[in-house]
Order: sequence, then C-alpha cells, then structure tokens
Amino acid sequence: MSVTCLSEPAPAKLNLALHVTGRRTDGYHLLDSLVCFTSLGDELRLSPGPLSLSIDGPFGDGLAVDDDNLCLRAARLAGADIGICLTKNLPVASGIGGGSADAAAVLRGLERLGHALPADLQQLGADVPVCLASVPARMQGIGERIVPLPALPPLHLVLVNPGVALSTPQVFAALEQRENPALPEIPDFAAAEALIRWLRGTRNDLEAPARHLAPVIGEVLAALNAMGAGFARMSGSGATCFGIFDTAPRAAESAETLQRHGWWAMATELAQPPVPG
Repeated sequence: MSVTCLSEPAPAKLNLALHVTGRRTDGYHLLDSLVCFTSLGDELRLSPGPLSLSIDGPFGDGLAVDDDNLCLRAARLAGADIGICLTKNLPVASGIGGGSADAAAVLRGLERLGHALPADLQQLGADVPVCLASVPARMQGIGERIVPLPALPPLHLVLVNPGVALSTPQVFAALEQRENPALPEIPDFAAAEALIRWLRGTRNDLEAPARHLAPVIGEVLAALNAMGAGFARMSGSGATCFGIFDTAPRAAESAETLQRHGWWAMATELAQPPVPG
C-alpha cells in the first residue's frame, strides 16, 4: 500500500419509502425503496496490513471485533491485507445502513487503492450495492436492482433512535402482509415540499411490525411531528426515524430537544457524493 492512511466516509442510509412487494421461494423479501444518504455517518480509515479491525466512537462498544464483522468480510472478499479502523458514530442495528455502509466504505477505499470490486457484493448483504454508490436511488428486488436518481432537493433532517436495537429478520417475521403495491412513479422533485407530497402517498411496510416489537417508535414519530416536522417516518427496519424540517435551525433545535428524552437525535442533511479523502 502506497499511502500511510486513507479515509472513507460511510454515510447513513435512509429509506424514505420502503414497500415490501413479495417474497421469493428462498425466503428473501422483494422490496421497492427510495433510498438516500445523509452527511452523518461512520468513518473508516485504511492503513497498511496485516488484516485487522479496531473500533472506536460513540457506539463502538456495540460491535464485536470478530470474523463476522462486515468490514473484515469485505476486505477478505476483495483479497486485501489492510488495517481497518472504524469510528462508529451511528447506533447499531438501527435501520440506517450501519454495517452495510461500513463494508461499502471499505470497498470504496480499496478500489481507490487499486483493488477490483468483488463480483458478488450481495453476499455481504442486500444493502451493500446501494451503499457503495451512496447516491439517491430506487432499489428493487432483494437489493440487486438499483436505478440512480437525479439529486433530491436539499433536506433538513433529524434522525432519532430511541436506543432499541431491532433485528431485521425479526421485523420481517412479524410482517403480516408481504404482497403490496410497488412505489408510484418517482418524478424529479423541484423542492422539498414536492418530495413530501409524494412521500405521503407511500409507506414503510416494515413500520407496523417494528412498532409492534418496539412501541417506543410510535413515541418517536409523535415527538417529531410535535416538533413541527413536515414529514416523519421510520427508516428501514427501524428503530431509527427521520423527520424533515423546513430549516436547518429548526432541525438543530428539534434534535436538541429530542435528546432530552434520552434518545440519540442528530440534525443532518443529504450527503454529497463520496469524495476521496
């Protein structure tokens, strides 16, 4: 490796809308989702090997350093002998990309260092391909059908997690209806208001089963609405929820207020495409 240290962001992934449209015979669920990424996320640093992983950051204690960690699996899949340091800023098992975004960041960093991308990224997880690009996209199938979209309008966001880790398989197991309509056509959105109007005609089909398993999600959504969010919804399989606010100061003020509940709450915005660091 010709550099001492290389940094790569791992932006949080938001499912602005997530429809479950069916289930394959092998048990994998079919999805139709509008995905975007925020400027808030984890940070990865790659350095000369041997292959290793260290974890720090606010949520570093929630992750085990073992062979099943997605960062190490990504490096092995790419055939790379590197040292990885992960700064875990995002809650674990929280429906905003997490391990998939971290694995994708490792692969992006390795590609910058001359390693070829592995052929079958989905063996690392269904969200890894969309996280690799980290741009707005429509994600369908089991995550393998990705259509990049034009840039979304600027969004002032608040992410809130009540401190409850949810298992994605457990949420899917609690899902009662697995055959649902796909997303409506996704237009170009001239402004946040147009996006919000479109979102109101969509769903997150995993929200109901997640709220059954963790009723506090309903409290989070109610709090976001009470703070004046123009739109609030759970992301992915939860328990992180997002609210869209009309200004950055209102988002920051709302996040500060929500932190007093003992929840993790952060104001953020949509990410720009990953830039080498």
